[in-house]
Amino acid sequence: MFGAFGRAFRTPDLRKKILFTIAMMVLFRVGSFIPAPGVDYGAVQSYSMGDNDLLALVNLFSGGALLQLSIFALGIMPYITASIIIQLLRVVIPRFETLHQDGQSGQAKLTQYTRYLTIALGVLQATTIVTLARTGQLLPGIDPIKDDSWWTAALMILVLTAGTGVIMWMGELITERGIGNGMSLLIFTSIAASFPSALGSIGGSNNGLSKLLGVIVMIVLVVGLIVFVEQSQRRIPVQYAKRMVGRKMYGGTSTYIPIKINMSGVIPVIFASSILAIPTMLAQFGDQSADWVVWVGRNLADPGAPLYLAVFIAMIIFFAFFYTAITFNPDEVADNMKKYGGFVPGIRAGRPTAEYLDYVITRITSAGSIYLALVALIPTLVFLALGVGANIPFGGTSIIIVVGVGLETVKQIDAQLQQRHYEGFLR
Repeated sequence: MFGAFGRAFRTPDLRKKILFTIAMMVLFRVGSFIPAPGVDYGAVQSYSMGDNDLLALVNLFSGGALLQLSIFALGIMPYITASIIIQLLRVVIPRFETLHQDGQSGQAKLTQYTRYLTIALGVLQATTIVTLARTGQLLPGIDPIKDDSWWTAALMILVLTAGTGVIMWMGELITERGIGNGMSLLIFTSIAASFPSALGSIGGSNNGLSKLLGVIVMIVLVVGLIVFVEQSQRRIPVQYAKRMVGRKMYGGTSTYIPIKINMSGVIPVIFASSILAIPTMLAQFGDQSADWVVWVGRNLADPGAPLYLAVFIAMIIFFAFFYTAITFNPDEVADNMKKYGGFVPGIRAGRPTAEYLDYVITRITSAGSIYLALVALIPTLVFLALGVGANIPFGGTSIIIVVGVGLETVKQIDAQLQQRHYEGFLR
């Protein structure tokens, strides 16, 4: 493996791509520590997040920049939200589905729409964050803004929105000139940056060494499970019939459709976490002595509560099926196979093939959704059992993202090495 790293750095163009990617990741982290104009950095540094699930989720994807009110405080969340919204709108707006099927030109148009929506969401979220910070609801007990004038607030909104645009630009640069998917690598950077401090806080607590060892063992086991499942796939055999085009014979080859066990990735976990955090956020604005606020705090704000766990599992399973249905269309795949003379052995082309693919996808998604729910819950339950707390940055969502992005990046480097007749990382 270390030899493969050495060969990668000895290849000039691959070395440039890797170094460029690392440089962009470093710049992203540097921007997370530059405070926005008008922010009292010393006061912000003294704040402790507590048990705010929504704040913890957004702060996680910003690499800790949110609680420091830095220029990159919004992090990658506006782009993630915009991308998810554009994908969901494909089901509702036929124009978006047509663009998706138009190939590269249509994808370029959808990407442009995603950029516009990212900036719009950036303005909305920046306005919300600045308003909550000025009223003391973002960081309770802390006065993070030195000047309460309107132009300072407007400047902060402008800077935070511009920071979102810069992050989006950096991600696209990494995708174009570096290695791997830029946005995924920035998310990876944000999450991985919080690991050392979290491990240090665990090690410095009571019985810190035993807790730290327990957490490390859990992480190793969960990472092994994620790697095993993410690399697993169901291969549906496809046979192409021979056909004459002019004087040449085409077809007659055998291939397969690779279907991953977890086709939806980490999206269902992010959806479930975000939606479950909404009642907690609404409860913060209500009367703290009201019955519904107390009920929310006892059942939906505590990640260890039985109702929270049950709803969390149910929502992960639902969104796994929902998102898979959006991203994989059996009818479209069957039509494309029929168009090019392909068929599944033993299954008639056309409608029977689509029904067979739908049957296979449903079974695989059932196993994949249960796997996602287990991976999302195991770290939380282990943390609660060890007395560490449930809001540790390397929960199930974080570990899935880090491992998944790491695997995809290694695969891309491996493919680049294979093209140059080198032995890659994966054997």
